[in-house]
Amino acid sequence: MLAQTPATPVVTVDNLTRRFGDFVAVDHVSFQIQPGEIVGYLGPNGSGKTTTIRMLLGLLAPDEGSATVLGFDAYRQTEQVRARVGYMSQKFAIYDDLTVWENLQFYGGVYGISSRVRIGETLAHVGLTGHEKTLTSSLSAGWRQRLALAIALVHSPRLLFLDEPTSGVDPTARRAFWDLIYDLAADGVTILVTTHYMDEAEYCGRVGIMRSGQLLAMDTPLALKHKLVPGDVWEIYTPSLLDGLNVLSAAQGVLRFGLAGDHLRAIVQDNHGERELKKHFEQAHIKISSLLKGEPTLEDVFLNLAKG
Repeated sequence: MLAQTPATPVVTVDNLTRRFGDFVAVDHVSFQIQPGEIVGYLGPNGSGKTTTIRMLLGLLAPDEGSATVLGFDAYRQTEQVRARVGYMSQKFAIYDDLTVWENLQFYGGVYGISSRVRIGETLAHVGLTGHEKTLTSSLSAGWRQRLALAIALVHSPRLLFLDEPTSGVDPTARRAFWDLIYDLAADGVTILVTTHYMDEAEYCGRVGIMRSGQLLAMDTPLALKHKLVPGDVWEIYTPSLLDGLNVLSAAQGVLRFGLAGDHLRAIVQDNHGERELKKHFEQAHIKISSLLKGEPTLEDVFLNLAKG
């Protein structure tokens, strides 16, 4: 049986670096993206996510390192890259005084797309059929988001850069937008999406975590949690939340703790599990209503990495 030839990466980034004066916005970042992946780029505002994408699109020159996108040099062959890539920026470039159809027709023309069939198919793909004549200024944030995605898709790219695409929209619209992303990935589109929503990054096949211009880690969400969250997570339900916080602050083996809605959440060393936690609370004469084993989150991963 013949061995399969490894797929050529869609994106290859090697020691990519960008400075603005003395400020290092992207600091020697390296990663690859394989065909068909949904890769999340997670980090707070100002961590270097957008600057990375702008270099991959050839909009910024790197100070060091290199990047190839779909086999082209991201900076030296920028026209070839942009013709084959879809880009949805943080601030949707939509004309409010045009209708939905007119916006898509205009941007389609930039890519040489004039087919009314293609424009109609793109609107249908993002669920905007029936809104063709709607003035864009009257659209809700969620519908504007769909139009911005349609603009990025009108020329049938095989690679999408989505820069904080769900920022400022409600949870229902966010979930619907991710359904669209999954549909695109199922059709073979490769997607790099930046976000500062920890829960949203859980939807990605792999996640890169950025902080202060550095790529701290990149792997599947499950692998990141397994490798980078020390100890076990416990959900502690008690009627005395503030007293419980004091107990956890003084308890040995508790690595991190805090309020989580109506209960306490603690990450503890492996040898300080259920029995030890109950003992700490009993010694302080604080009742535990329920003590449940929890699951680590990407927020736990990020906080642990940020601490290092």
